[in-house]
Amino acid sequence: MFDVQDKLVWGMAGLRMLSGAIEVMAALLMLYYGTIERAVTVNAFLSLVGPTVLILVTTIGLIGLADKLDFSKMLIVMIGVGFILYGVRF
Repeated sequence: MFDVQDKLVWGMAGLRMLSGAIEVMAALLMLYYGTIERAVTVNAFLSLVGPTVLILVTTIGLIGLADKLDFSKMLIVMIGVGFILYGVRF
């Protein structure tokens, strides 16, 4: 179905699929409990999942690009990720 030879791409996609599955499960838990207090609690847990997946997927991508990018370009990418995390107050 997918002709992807790079295992790092499979790892990145797998983490994103796992993240999506966690999001769907959280939505179902919110509906199951049916109270705003529980929904906020579940949502608080999700605030940890998003940035963690972002960092992991970006790290895998940078590992894959390590031999193709020079250090200055990789540093710019890492600073950009840092700005994203700072912007969402992680």
